[in-house]
Amino acid sequence: MSNIPETGRTPRVQIRLIVIQVLVFSLLLTLGGRLWYLQIRNGEEYINEAKNNHVQQVVQPAVRGSILDARGVPLADNQSKLVVSASRTELMKMKDDGKAVLTRLADVLDMTPKDVMDKVRLCDAKTPQPCWNGSPYQPIPVTNKANQQQALQILERAEDFPGITAEPTAVRRYVAPGKANTAQVLGYLSPVTDAEIEKAKHSSSPYLRSDQVGRSGLERTYDKYLRGNAGVTRYEVDNLGRVIGLAKADKAKPGSNVITSIDARVQAVAEYELLDAMKEARKAFDKNTNTNYKADAGAVVVLESKTGRVVAMASNPTYDPNAWVGGISGKDYAKLTGKDSNFPLLNRGIQAQAAPGSIFKVIPTTAAVNAGYDFNGSYPCPSSYSIGGQTFTNYESKGHGNISLGGALEVSCDTVYYALAHQQWQRDGGTKPKKGAKDWFYKTAHQFGLGKETGIDLPNEVAGRVPDRQWKQRFWAANKDAWCKQGKKDGSFVEKIAFENCIDGNQMRAGDSVNYSIGQGDTLVTPIQMASVYAAIANGGTLHAPSVGKAIVSADGKKVDELKPEVSGKLPMNQATHKLIDEALAGVATRGTAAWRFQGWPQDKIPMHAKTGTAEVYGKQTTSWFATYTKDYSIVMTIAQGGTGSGASGPAVRKIYNALYGLDAAGKFDPKKALLPQPQQGLPKIETDGSIDAPPIKPYVPEPKDAEGADALAGPPATTPNRGNGGTRGTNAGTGTNQPVGD
Repeated sequence: MSNIPETGRTPRVQIRLIVIQVLVFSLLLTLGGRLWYLQIRNGEEYINEAKNNHVQQVVQPAVRGSILDARGVPLADNQSKLVVSASRTELMKMKDDGKAVLTRLADVLDMTPKDVMDKVRLCDAKTPQPCWNGSPYQPIPVTNKANQQQALQILERAEDFPGITAEPTAVRRYVAPGKANTAQVLGYLSPVTDAEIEKAKHSSSPYLRSDQVGRSGLERTYDKYLRGNAGVTRYEVDNLGRVIGLAKADKAKPGSNVITSIDARVQAVAEYELLDAMKEARKAFDKNTNTNYKADAGAVVVLESKTGRVVAMASNPTYDPNAWVGGISGKDYAKLTGKDSNFPLLNRGIQAQAAPGSIFKVIPTTAAVNAGYDFNGSYPCPSSYSIGGQTFTNYESKGHGNISLGGALEVSCDTVYYALAHQQWQRDGGTKPKKGAKDWFYKTAHQFGLGKETGIDLPNEVAGRVPDRQWKQRFWAANKDAWCKQGKKDGSFVEKIAFENCIDGNQMRAGDSVNYSIGQGDTLVTPIQMASVYAAIANGGTLHAPSVGKAIVSADGKKVDELKPEVSGKLPMNQATHKLIDEALAGVATRGTAAWRFQGWPQDKIPMHAKTGTAEVYGKQTTSWFATYTKDYSIVMTIAQGGTGSGASGPAVRKIYNALYGLDAAGKFDPKKALLPQPQQGLPKIETDGSIDAPPIKPYVPEPKDAEGADALAGPPATTPNRGNGGTRGTNAGTGTNQPVGD
């Protein structure tokens, strides 16, 4: 037995109890503080998170609205297809990141494993197409071409294909009625990105991860109307994922339909005739290069003269927009964007910039009248015009004696415009401009709407260029260092140009002004700009912002919002000047440079007006331009490296008019063959069930080939030697334009 008294243990026991009490109290205090932090200070935040963790969303995509032509014919609509999709979220949970599953899937779909894996990888700056540029949290379409047997294999062997779904889905379809492709006008779709979702989160039209959005053309311009609102059903689930109730359900609202001013029949004619004109131009021999013309790109625009609405717009080379549906393949993407593709995604009607050549002459004609020159005055048209040691020649070095400004338009006399531009350049002070210089020729081009976008309802339109004194200064400042580095006084042609530009490239030279006066030099226009100009002349002087969209109609047809044509300006000419120019352009079609293309045309019933243009581009073959109008339509066609205006583009434009008005090659009317003798009035009817009573489209039957043969394609005469140099000034190396040629 211990002799230690019992009372000796008490202090130690008491100390231990106190320590335990302090420890318990500290733990309780810590727990209480944590509970206060979670339940009071941040309680609302965690409550909301807990709610979200127990709500699952099921998205029902909205049916995208259709894009219709002016008569209700679908240009783009939807069709149900079996779509096989992969959940990247589920695949990433697997040890091999889903490679085994995707390999098995490739075998079922008759695809290569690489193609399938490329489809589900995410796009970034280093990853080439094909890849997924949408949200990584939504199902990624692998193919929309699966058949029922393939879908059944996937569904019946679900354990072999975790994260893979196969179900009927409404997918976009680009119909091409009557072979009217309309690719660049319609555009295409691709998945929404996370950045776009975040940007539009607080807008009036937010995105869901399942959305497809327009990337170009009408699909982009009218995306918020076409897209509709997806249906979202929210289910309450427990922590095991079991549904315990319905939280909220929003029904899907289908997108609205966009009715356009495009006529699919005319569009088919325009596309066919543009391509055929390019093929025929390639048969013609270019004496300047001793090769056939390349005719590697072109565009044609058909506008309603009184409204500026687009009846047809064709661009070549072209492509099938269905290639983008369900995700584009690597092979197709390379075809559309590769070095040798010549960029078919470009809408050359609004994005191709080129010197306009002589179709530009209506502008300096107007400028000369506004500067005080008499339209009916007498102006010499010699075979050439000299400025110092530099000679500028007329087309084929032909002279026409003394003629009026109207006569200069009819025969496309360059030297008349050279002299007028040179005189105005001198009056404005030449290379040392006077304060308040009039600059009539440049000012008038701006008043005609050039040098800026027309405002057409298609994305990515380019502005072209009016090379006035202000532009010269900006361009020189941006390129001076490069010119000075490249330039050599006694070097090659390009090096000489660079040398001269380095020294005084900001000055408006005499050669710049005379080149500009006939649509050469640094001047750049687009087909839509020139079609708008000629439509304005046709209607008496009103410039419109061209438009493709005509109305937005709800899916049930009950709500119709018409899109009215917008006036963008007035041509700077009075009625007297307008009448004289109108008569001169009629003379071009009856006795001038375009007369040989309008033989037999019923001028007394449908007055035709035209202007031919042939622009020379440094290092390339000549660009063909043909601008025309009637009281109803304005048609402009251009073919790059295609030869002369009347030679390459002229026959195709005539055939488009023949189809519109129901004329044969001899000018005889057949009303039954007339596609659109007058612009379409009214809108097609959309029923409450969404159906449209669209008329059928008969295939376009082209006219028999002309008997003239390929030698006539480049015009009479087919080509012209390079005209007028006597020095390098007046040409331009910066933009690749050289001395002018005629028509």
